[in-house]
Amino acid sequence: MKLKELVEIVGELPVFETGLLLAGSERPEHVIRQLSRWVAGGQVIQLRRGLYMLAPPLRKINPHPFVIANHLEPGSYVSCESVLAYRGLIPEYVPVTKSVGPVRSRRRKTLAGMFEFHHLKSACVFGYQKEEIAHGQSAFVATSEKALVDLIYLTPASDDKAFIRELRLSPDEPLDNERLFEYAEQCKSPKLLRAVKIIKQVVFEKKGEYREI
Repeated sequence: MKLKELVEIVGELPVFETGLLLAGSERPEHVIRQLSRWVAGGQVIQLRRGLYMLAPPLRKINPHPFVIANHLEPGSYVSCESVLAYRGLIPEYVPVTKSVGPVRSRRRKTLAGMFEFHHLKSACVFGYQKEEIAHGQSAFVATSEKALVDLIYLTPASDDKAFIRELRLSPDEPLDNERLFEYAEQCKSPKLLRAVKIIKQVVFEKKGEYREI
């Protein structure tokens, strides 16, 4: 396989796996050797074993970090601060793409950025959907409410008013309170239920509509 052929096959894809190139190949060992040469030469970027993306200027699209995260750990979905920042709920720039799911907790440092994965028990793996996050690119992403619930669930001592205030949740990006309580109950977590009540109170305070709850 020549580099031009590779670009023709995967140029429109954000990432690609070895299996795509080996399908129907009569000389798979030749393809694998070529991939190794392209990685060494900087034409191809290896994200993990068996997962790659074209390097610029060969690629025709820039892979979104959320798409890369989904492929790095199949079965995970993007959540926590990454989604809260993406949706404008918190003001901070988040340099690490965080995902959760029934996966092993780990951190992956790649040439495409830093990615964290956090294990969730199966009862808490819900509240996400596949959505288009860039032209022609889709990823599994938590709802705003689930991203916040996941962050609190995974963070020690997060059912504290000081912690919730430090998030600086935007009152202009509404959260569905009923959905927050529903998610907390579904996870069967007293900690989450306490935190959700505090979130509601803090948001009211920001809007100047303080209510004792």
